[in-house]
Amino acid sequence: MMKHWICKAWKENKSFLIFIALMLIFRSAVADWNEVPTGSMKPTILEGDRILVNKMAYDIRVPFTHISLFQRSNPIRGDIVVFDSKASGKKLVKRIVGVPGDIVELKNNVLIINGEQLSYELVTSNDTAIDKMEDLLGVEHFIRVSKHGSPLSSFRSDVIPSGYYFALGDNRDNSADSRVIGLVPRQEIVGRSRHVVLSFNYENYYIPRKDRFLQKL
Repeated sequence: MMKHWICKAWKENKSFLIFIALMLIFRSAVADWNEVPTGSMKPTILEGDRILVNKMAYDIRVPFTHISLFQRSNPIRGDIVVFDSKASGKKLVKRIVGVPGDIVELKNNVLIINGEQLSYELVTSNDTAIDKMEDLLGVEHFIRVSKHGSPLSSFRSDVIPSGYYFALGDNRDNSADSRVIGLVPRQEIVGRSRHVVLSFNYENYYIPRKDRFLQKL
């Protein structure tokens, strides 16, 4: 009886089921979108953003796994990556600031990479936070720091070993990143993001933010 029902359901919904299967495979191995629920990447990424994730940026993988069939490239400094963090037990979105062989240091929210201090340009400031433009050795992007600093404002890494990356949130004093969870293993990185697909304002009845539609990161 059950077998008959399954066969009938398959015949009646074959096209739809194939479509669903292909869509799941596509989202698993080709491209997907991820909701960003926290402000750890502010001001670059806001709570409520749905970011497009290119899952073929670095690897061609077996769908629904982390098994790489072919490595296309490796993350570089400045890339915004999505990774399945075993250390935190969830999917995270951060920016790569250190690659294998680098020594990353942070002094009062000023990054020093391999002994070279990065340059910063003030953008905006209020009573609690400062937004700056950070020049990450040729990759310019916004960061946010607290005026009062935090325990995360300073650190120093050892030489980053092969197969690992140092990732930070752009909201430097409010991000559980490599300063908290440690280095990011290469195999945990599932893709790269460069655009917002759409965004919902959680503080205003989830109304879509028109200015965030297809916004480049």
